[in-house]
Amino acid sequence: MLLESLLDNLAARQKDPCASVRRLVLRGLANLASGSPDKVRAHGPQLLTAMISGLDDGDGPHSLVALEAMAGLAKLLGLVEPEDLRAVLLHTAIRIRPFFDSEKMEFRSVSIRLFGHLNKACHGACEDVFLEQVVGGLVPLLLHLRDPQASVAAACRFALRMCGPNLECEELADVFQKHLQDGRGLHFGEFLNAACKHLMCYFPDLLGRLVSTSLFYFKSSWEDVRAAAPMLTGFLVLHVEPQQQSQVDLEQLTAALQLLLKDPAPKVRVKAAETLGRLVKFA
Repeated sequence: MLLESLLDNLAARQKDPCASVRRLVLRGLANLASGSPDKVRAHGPQLLTAMISGLDDGDGPHSLVALEAMAGLAKLLGLVEPEDLRAVLLHTAIRIRPFFDSEKMEFRSVSIRLFGHLNKACHGACEDVFLEQVVGGLVPLLLHLRDPQASVAAACRFALRMCGPNLECEELADVFQKHLQDGRGLHFGEFLNAACKHLMCYFPDLLGRLVSTSLFYFKSSWEDVRAAAPMLTGFLVLHVEPQQQSQVDLEQLTAALQLLLKDPAPKVRVKAAETLGRLVKFA
């Protein structure tokens, strides 16, 4: 009875005008996962509703309330009823996606790790609408493996390992498991080559979408991510059949790569030149 009263009192402060109060309310609610994990299932809908409300907090793109909501959801997901989770899965995945590319390290790290937890929670029961979000997250997750912040790169490793089973491609899932274990050194080129080989073998229809998304990262403010983007594009082109050429706007891609040839970072220019060389298969 005391717990119910406490939860009700916390929930009543969710609309407090002070963002710090709203943030601490979410932290208190999420702490139920460690303080009374056996009670989370019974109060799952109330807790999830509170966290989703926090995700939609209108306190700007760097809302600490939204950050707290993402951290809270990561704690709660494994403890709530599956049907309660399914009700919020899609909305959560869509809502956190913009944070993957936030200029704030903690937002990138927490949102990407939460995406991994969402994938883990629906292993074996991934609906098509959520699978669409998994596919949409592949490019940012692959490229942020080269993020300058180690915590973000580690979150990407975890998220990709959790995404693997939901893509229903055993070979690709094996690549993620083999190369992306925590604490293991990553040979990024070798890994990306192997991942793109299986992506284009099993999902050739995704070529246009993956290349279009990677183009966005040609303008990334992070040098290593900016170098990884043409690298990803080059490996996709390397492993796809020439008849898939119609999926790619070659003029747009060539122009973007030529711009990268003028990039101030030598590593970016090298990767752009390598990818331009691979486009001859589409000539």
